Amino acid sequence: MRQGAASGPGSAGTESGGPDDGGGRRPPRLVFLTLTAERRLRRWIGRRGEDRGLSAAASGVLLYLANRPGASTGEVAEAVDASPAGLSGLLFRLEKAGLLTRVPDPADRRTIRVNLTADGKAALGVVQSALGELNGKITDGFSAQELAVVARWLENVGRVLD
Repeated sequence: MRQGAASGPGSAGTESGGPDDGGGRRPPRLVFLTLTAERRLRRWIGRRGEDRGLSAAASGVLLYLANRPGASTGEVAEAVDASPAGLSGLLFRLEKAGLLTRVPDPADRRTIRVNLTADGKAALGVVQSALGELNGKITDGFSAQELAVVARWLENVGRVLD
């Protein structure tokens, strides 16, 4: 199949509504490809964290807290792009698993601060190792310049959709 040609519902052909590339072909189905990649990334991360009960979302929380201990629940929700209700359930499960603690901020008891426990830091090591492996797999064969373009495009998607 030539690049840009659609061959059915699951193909990586073209999306309707986009401009063509000047040669009569439409660009790749970037939305479809991005969503498909995101689902597969979440599944891959989830499989690596299954034994510890770590989903992709839980992994994101651990990674965020590793660099920002004592973050508020609002800060964590924003960082992992979660709704307050969704994050509350996730934090409950992570706390129940002994991976983090939630405590009221002494200066403002309405604010809840979140920290990793020793077990949470150990689980973080598993997540970081899995992400190192994953990054190696998904970047293999691409130049630094190609990866910079991909990163710039993804950042742009986030920016224009905010």
